Amino acid sequence: MRNKICVFCGSSMGFDNIYRQKAELLANTMFEKGCELYYGGGSVGLMKIIADTMLKRGGTVVGVIPTYLLDMEVGYKDITQLVEVETMAERKTRLEELSDAFIALPGGFGTMDELFEVLVLSQLRIIDKPVALYNINGYYDSLLQFMNHAVTEGYVSREHRDNLIVSNDPNEILERLQQFKPVEISKWVDDIKNEIK
Repeated sequence: MRNKICVFCGSSMGFDNIYRQKAELLANTMFEKGCELYYGGGSVGLMKIIADTMLKRGGTVVGVIPTYLLDMEVGYKDITQLVEVETMAERKTRLEELSDAFIALPGGFGTMDELFEVLVLSQLRIIDKPVALYNINGYYDSLLQFMNHAVTEGYVSREHRDNLIVSNDPNEILERLQQFKPVEISKWVDDIKNEIK
């Protein structure tokens, strides 16, 4: 059972209220399915929305935040547990270790960094944990188009692209996280070795 869900999301709200509404919906759905929230420990933006919603329901919220951001007073000290680390890299590593699965909501460069790191770790079978895009308001449509282009051009395998869960429905995302099966690394490594023969 994958119930420790790491959510990557923006430290901003975005301009459209739908992002806030859908973040609340995800948090409520996670709580109803017995999930715990693991996230970047912030008290701003969509991070605060999803943490607040879980806390109001009585859910478990664990944040991991670097001292640098804590000193800027953007850490959420009233959550279940706030883990302080030294660096942004350590924050990602700790979240990767603590969590069973990952969901990326809309966000900026930090969210993209977190998303692509876990995609690479999954591709290399360093972690066997599912990754999902919560594609609110078509936010990730252009990124998905680029990923499909990377498949067409031979830089991303179709299996890895298809293993990324994409939906705007929290119920579907959480169900598919449970059904996830990692891609066998030997097949795609053999494929890329054969390219040079």
